[in-house]
Amino acid sequence: MTRPGWIATLLAALLGATVLAGCSGDDSSDDSGTLTVWSLENQADRVAATEKVIAEFTKSTGITVKYVGVDENQFSKLVIAAVAGGDLPDVMGAIPLSALWSLNANELLDTGAANDVLSTLGPETFTPRALTLTRDGDRSLGVPSDAWAQLLFYRTDLFTKAGLAAPDTYEKIAAAARELTAGGQVGITSATVADDAFTAQTFEHLALGNGCEMVDDGGKITIGSRQCVDAFSFYQKLLSTSSVKGAQSVDSTRATYFSGRAAMVIWSSFLLDELAGLRSDTLPNCPQCQSDPSYLAKNTGVVTAIKGHDGPKPAQFGEVVSWAISATAQTANAKKFVQFMMSDGYARWLGQAPEGKVPVRTGDASNRTVYVDAWRKLPAGVDKKAPLATVYPAALVDQLVSSIGTFDRWGIEQGQGKLVGATLAELPVAKAVNALTSGQIDASGAASRCDDEIADIKKSIE
Repeated sequence: MTRPGWIATLLAALLGATVLAGCSGDDSSDDSGTLTVWSLENQADRVAATEKVIAEFTKSTGITVKYVGVDENQFSKLVIAAVAGGDLPDVMGAIPLSALWSLNANELLDTGAANDVLSTLGPETFTPRALTLTRDGDRSLGVPSDAWAQLLFYRTDLFTKAGLAAPDTYEKIAAAARELTAGGQVGITSATVADDAFTAQTFEHLALGNGCEMVDDGGKITIGSRQCVDAFSFYQKLLSTSSVKGAQSVDSTRATYFSGRAAMVIWSSFLLDELAGLRSDTLPNCPQCQSDPSYLAKNTGVVTAIKGHDGPKPAQFGEVVSWAISATAQTANAKKFVQFMMSDGYARWLGQAPEGKVPVRTGDASNRTVYVDAWRKLPAGVDKKAPLATVYPAALVDQLVSSIGTFDRWGIEQGQGKLVGATLAELPVAKAVNALTSGQIDASGAASRCDDEIADIKKSIE
């Protein structure tokens, strides 16, 4: 679902290897060779699908491409080796925000080329929020490709029966969790394990809506603020009174919701194909699912942005991934490739996993919704296939597209992408959440611990 583990390792290596931008690049203007493209979409079926698209690119342009699907756990090692050998790929795909900002900070990106591509495609055809999160001042770091959203899933049947409103604020979430915790059922299940970025992402999703930020515009650590203490306090009270006992992970939270034992769960949009029964290894098994396998899909709603007690507006965690053109790329051919993947090849790129690859380019100059319209029809799933629009209400699918407009992320707009990447490896927030929910510390202690540990991490990468 996420790809955070390698980012801090990459950061540490690159901090001592930024000579790449200056020591290689003799062939940066030579567009006669094979274009090398790395992508974190490395599953066999996705590689095969992408290679078919690339074959069309080669046929239409005459440009040969070496496509390498890179395992997330090997990415840092490969980049380190490329830095040392002056041999970065021309293009990198599916690059998450923190990595994009980190690569830029170490002068490993050709941002001019990325801006040229965006100018050709038309920035007005992209979701504005995706452009904002991938832009440093007036400079785009890469070409945003697609996104996945963090969501609060809830049982609409249970909410309707209890007369509860959609859980889109702290108050409504807490009230629903209390009301729907009874017998063998809990109001909500949510991540608490210490060694998983999923826990940090889940907490950030809730904290953003309360105005809690990791750093301010000046780079000062602010996770010890009143807004963050309140967010920690909310999370602790919610899970101590209305959730299952023990540390909860990405797998256990899904299992609890799929069994029908939880009325709410916080998960990413990657849950949607599984919830619809399109993956045989993670089928819903609620009591009603025995006679109707699609019961949970029919009776689940989603909340995108959430507002806390102190938040100025609702917000949500979301990931935008991008195409990045390296500082030593064969510039002209690299730009042609990215332009193709964001136009003629775009729908098929999204089709690898539509539930987690929501388009951030909605259309083109002639039809501003052509790519969103195509995405709605793309089949999701693994063992079975079906477009999301045939399984879920149109309003839910619409929410996925519109939710990108409320995406927020700690540290990104404050220019602290390197810090964000480093914290994803150290996981100070996940560790604090675990200590908090297991009763080792209180909310003030959790915020203070995070503040201190993030400040230490910031010093170590400066």
